[in-house]
Amino acid sequence: MNEALSPNTRAILLLTGPLMGGRGAAPSELLKLAEYNALARHLRELKRQPADFLGPEADELLHNCHAVIDESRLRWLLGRGFVMEQIVERWNAQNIWVLSRADAEYPRRFKARLRENAPAVIYGCGDKPLLESGGLAVVGSRHLDDALVDETMTVCRLAAQAGKTLISGGAPGIDQIAVGTALRAGGRVSAVLADSLSKNVSTREYRNPLRDGQLVLMSPYDPNATFNASLSTQRNKLIYALADVGLVMSASFRKGQTWAGAVEQLDKLRFVPVYVRSTSGLSSGLDALGAKGAMPWPNPQDAAAFEPLFQVDAAAPR
Repeated sequence: MNEALSPNTRAILLLTGPLMGGRGAAPSELLKLAEYNALARHLRELKRQPADFLGPEADELLHNCHAVIDESRLRWLLGRGFVMEQIVERWNAQNIWVLSRADAEYPRRFKARLRENAPAVIYGCGDKPLLESGGLAVVGSRHLDDALVDETMTVCRLAAQAGKTLISGGAPGIDQIAVGTALRAGGRVSAVLADSLSKNVSTREYRNPLRDGQLVLMSPYDPNATFNASLSTQRNKLIYALADVGLVMSASFRKGQTWAGAVEQLDKLRFVPVYVRSTSGLSSGLDALGAKGAMPWPNPQDAAAFEPLFQVDAAAPR
């Protein structure tokens, strides 16, 4: 069922969303997250909300915000309503929903853990409550061998049997193997995409799980966005923020998005305990993550052995 955008989300989308696929805005024109945060704080001080930009007192509010964001820039962004309606209609046809931080259904874990670094808007398809279910984040590089594939599949099948949501990205390599294995095993999956949401929602592999409430695809980027290495690195924190436990199956030493995301989690964010694959032999990347505090994966042999791993995350929002 398609859902109408809330008034606040309409305004926030106009201010921050590129609205790709139509006559959208250049990245330099959109409000960056820090700019939107400053504007949101100012609105709270005025006891107003973003939806008021679209109401009868919009002119006065725009003038009152000119010290924070240039008034002409705000007017131009908010004037893209017709373009937004066209784009949202296309998203609705694909069952793509949009949530902003002003919506009650926006993931609580993002707000609690990322605070003002939480995306102002997220896009998705599938069962939104899955984003609140916690679970096991499984990440890794694109470089594969048979042993790595087998171990990843074993972990994801056990997670499904244990009733734990599998959280990963949608990139080729470990991410896609993890997601596909968990789905085939009957498990639940939250996939945080760095690009191509609009393309992914129509793939044969995801169509039925999306319809049946087994899968949610979510992205902080426009559904038509294409791959960008920088954006891929930035979304890693969202994968960990949704999880109770993280597992890095493979990572190149000081190189690649998997390494960068794991280091950020271990050194700075510390949302969840992080494990690394422990049967890989010599791996400079995983060894270095271990030196930073990642723990060796205990290789549980059955679903019951999974549960203790999920009881060490006292910091997870409940």
